[in-house]
Amino acid sequence: MDGGAAAAETTGILNLDKPAGWTSHDVVAKVRRLLGQKSVGHAGTLDPLATGVLLVCVGQATRVTEYLMTGRKIYRATIRLGLTTDTCDITGTTVATAPVLPLTRSDVEAALRGFVGVLAQTPPAFSAVKQAGVPAYRRARRGEAVSLAARMVTIYDIALLEWQSPCLTIEVTCDPGTYMRSLARDVGAALGCGAALAELRRLRSGHFTADDALSLDALAEAHRTGQIGRWLYPLAAALTGLTPVAVDAAAAARLRHGQPIPCLQAPTVPEGYAQMADGTVIAILRFDVINRRWQPKKVFDPMS
Repeated sequence: MDGGAAAAETTGILNLDKPAGWTSHDVVAKVRRLLGQKSVGHAGTLDPLATGVLLVCVGQATRVTEYLMTGRKIYRATIRLGLTTDTCDITGTTVATAPVLPLTRSDVEAALRGFVGVLAQTPPAFSAVKQAGVPAYRRARRGEAVSLAARMVTIYDIALLEWQSPCLTIEVTCDPGTYMRSLARDVGAALGCGAALAELRRLRSGHFTADDALSLDALAEAHRTGQIGRWLYPLAAALTGLTPVAVDAAAAARLRHGQPIPCLQAPTVPEGYAQMADGTVIAILRFDVINRRWQPKKVFDPMS
């Protein structure tokens, strides 16, 4: 290598199909090793049991993870009735078992309807929710008592795909922050026999789907053949809920120096993103109502 500038880091969003048995951090570590760069993170944790859409942000895309995490989610979940575990899934220690009463499909669908809408849901003890600054799962693993406050979640729809006692398979459309393990636990309580999550697949996160997700083997092959770039979504793919603002070179220069640019018409969404004609995202913007202008909130490095 000569004395020239270092190569620009890879930047973009990978829609990966997380395999069962891997943690989300395992997947991030795999991407870091393949790309040889540290700036890699994920948007929305999946448990080791789960498979499906895991959005991995690379380079400057790590600065837009919060926008990726706001998208509506769709899951396919299999719930096993008659079994209660400490983790609320079948990987945990059995706490109790109970007989499953004869239930018709209509009985199960009636119980599921009670979980559609805005409801209070208590996260599992084995979760990343922090208690006094410590993730609950660490306390639970140490055998400490964990008591988490319920939080409001929104479930838009639950469709019963299959019912064959003691297991039911459902498709759930929900907002971020909804725990499928908690849903399994609560469905079991509603049916009077307890339940644990047996399988989980994330089918959609925002506008990213499992049908378009890349397996880790395919990712490794893409790296071997120098084709990872074709699987990287641009920063703008994370910002679809924001107001797009077209900018020229002069406006881009102002934003990169932390200076505002004018906004002639008040936007319907108070956050936006500045984008050049070639698709390059310059900055995330905040609308200044008083001065009617766009103020840069996050500015991206043009060299990356």
